[in-house]
Amino acid sequence: MSTKDLSPSGSTVAEAEAFLAAHPEIEAFDIVLHDSNGIGRGKIIRRSELLSAYENGRFMPISVLGLDICGEDVHETGLIWDQGDADRRAWPIPGTLAPMHGTSPPRGEFLMSLYELDGRPMSSDPRHALQVQVDAMAADGLYPAAAFELEFFLLANDRDAEGRVRPADAVLDGRTSYKTEVYSVDHMHGMEPLFSDVYAGAALAGIDAETVISEYAPGQYEFTLRYRKNVMHAADDLMRLKRIVRLAARRFGVTACFMAKPIERYAGSGMHFHVSMQDGKGRNLFSESKEGDWNDKLLHAIGGMRATMGESMLVFAPHANSWRRYSNQSYAPVSANWGVNNRSVALRVPAGEVSARRIEHRPSGVDANPYLVASTILAAMRHGLENKIDPGPPTVGNGYDEGDRQSTVIPRDWRSAIDAAENSEFLKSALGEDMHRTFVAVKSSEYERVARTISDVDYDLYLHTV
Repeated sequence: MSTKDLSPSGSTVAEAEAFLAAHPEIEAFDIVLHDSNGIGRGKIIRRSELLSAYENGRFMPISVLGLDICGEDVHETGLIWDQGDADRRAWPIPGTLAPMHGTSPPRGEFLMSLYELDGRPMSSDPRHALQVQVDAMAADGLYPAAAFELEFFLLANDRDAEGRVRPADAVLDGRTSYKTEVYSVDHMHGMEPLFSDVYAGAALAGIDAETVISEYAPGQYEFTLRYRKNVMHAADDLMRLKRIVRLAARRFGVTACFMAKPIERYAGSGMHFHVSMQDGKGRNLFSESKEGDWNDKLLHAIGGMRATMGESMLVFAPHANSWRRYSNQSYAPVSANWGVNNRSVALRVPAGEVSARRIEHRPSGVDANPYLVASTILAAMRHGLENKIDPGPPTVGNGYDEGDRQSTVIPRDWRSAIDAAENSEFLKSALGEDMHRTFVAVKSSEYERVARTISDVDYDLYLHTV
């Protein structure tokens, strides 16, 4: 039996052997699989262990997928003592083996996914949840193409006099700016050494990181990624680029922050998801014959996203801090509306060539798990296409207007989103029952942690007043 037959992920020893021959300098490897929060869990193995990982996989405790944001067990997932914290087997993801930029001594990395011992996908692995949706679309002759945008802050390692985070000084010359600096090219020159490091790391990882801009807050930036015909590759790109940015920031003595809302006075960070649909011949099924003559498939996909957004918001805004991002005129949507060339709505059809028509899904924060985000959005699109859901008229003008905000109800806070997700049959279908149970259990546990924590704002408001 060949190694390809043995590996359920499709990985081969030949890939590892070729890599070792091409990179005699590399001494160790980061092996990374992602939990429900999108946190990379794994190990650093030595060079001598690489072939074994490709020949036999690597045993990992099942509990690695049942952890909360702090890395503590969430027993309600059913992945801890209910199963004796037994091992499952993690297998490498083909095509993800790559050198890491700037490591000393030199290291490489590759992504892994968890499987049952008999080779079946371990159903609480977020990557497998997305693959189920990709396969379901392929069975209908539909092939989504996509790209994520990565917004983030570069912050100083020390706080200001009031204990608040502050934008990082320029790594080039130490210059300080507390201005928004949106789209300022000259401002970005101060971070040029760091961005060059990111581009070098992305190139080694096979990631096409494209435009970088100064975003709509002091210290906030955005990288765009090249459109992928494979949605899984798009999610992989996003996860790997976050690690690259984080490592480059540490190397230059600053902090890369992927919280949705780190600074209360300014806009938060989104993870906009651009998605289109192709047929088996690579034709864009969302394109129209002329501008404004909207394709039914485009409209029905938008209709499915609108209809399911309320019960899906926990995926798009999974943390307590996520919900601080949504406010009027903040470039974060507050209702499940849609529009054309309009950044005040949740679902935007960008301006551009009709042959390149796509939907920009704007609700997700950069703190969300892209595998679960993509899985949920693809399921919503399928729901809309299968049921021919009419999205209603597009929003024209200010999508934050109070009247339009009432057009489609979405949760207004984290607790409501958890309740909506827990009771959602759609979300169970989108994620799979096991992934749904795991995700909701982790979020409920984290909610209880936050709810019982006494915060600084409590002392500020109540310590000397009530």
